[in-house]
Amino acid sequence: MYLEKRKIGKNIKYYLVHSYREKSKVEKIRRYLGSNLGEKELEEQRRKVEKIIKEIVEERSTKVFFFRLSKKQVELLNREDKKIDITHLNKKEWKKFTEEFVYNTNAIEGSTVREEEVPGILEKQKPVNADEMETKGVANAVEYMKKTKEKLSLQTVLKLHKVCFESSKSFAGKFRDVDVVIRDYLGNVIHAGVPKEKLYEYLNDLMRWYQINKRKFKPLTLAAIMHNQFEHIHPFQDGNGRVGRLLLNFILIKNKYPPINITLEDRQEYYRTLQEYSKNGNLKPTIKFLIKQYKKTLRRVSTKKEKS
Repeated sequence: MYLEKRKIGKNIKYYLVHSYREKSKVEKIRRYLGSNLGEKELEEQRRKVEKIIKEIVEERSTKVFFFRLSKKQVELLNREDKKIDITHLNKKEWKKFTEEFVYNTNAIEGSTVREEEVPGILEKQKPVNADEMETKGVANAVEYMKKTKEKLSLQTVLKLHKVCFESSKSFAGKFRDVDVVIRDYLGNVIHAGVPKEKLYEYLNDLMRWYQINKRKFKPLTLAAIMHNQFEHIHPFQDGNGRVGRLLLNFILIKNKYPPINITLEDRQEYYRTLQEYSKNGNLKPTIKFLIKQYKKTLRRVSTKKEKS
């Protein structure tokens, strides 16, 4: 740690600064000590603040997920929020959104159900195969999101997974106890979920971060961070993409924002934004992508033209 002095007019302000390396970046913690301090007063303040900085460093070193942004960065991301219209869906619009969301979110993961088949499948009493079961499961999860009064927790995440997959997967509603990887069409590993031994550590840190920061970020930014880190962790043996997109919407809906449908045709751009976050911690491509998806969603589900 070192002392930093700044002369501002006739005043001298003192700061205690600690530099440390985290991964490939040099991080700094700077704390204000006071201005125009005498030697004794300066030493007393230094001892107090040194203890505080050590506690901060220790806390950061024990957290596996510590999404840190400067005040300016937070402001810039939150400013993007103004580019969307906060509108509320009526009953007919929710039905259309649900059908489109169900089709797209399952198709992204390889479902063979065609878009025009979704309404009929949702009316069926007994689906005949796994794809149909998961069509109904995701629709049920959307309905659960809309109606539940539960606050976000790991139990909520497990519930979303169970509702989606209880008819099609033996591990529905359970976090994985195996390691998982994502491969491209050539078989190359493009992402590995966190090791199974560290899974609960990452998940608990994610939820702890959410509780601390949920009022600091605008809903769209908050939902994007939670969604991207969830996908980075990949806590389930299968179904992470669908639950992650439900989680994104859970946060938006509970903050009285309209939901977002990420379309199959934009799948590759969506994957690129996830990789940019996972590799470089860059959230801005995700925010810009989600704003485009928001506008597309609201255009497609709106019934305003039908009423006029």
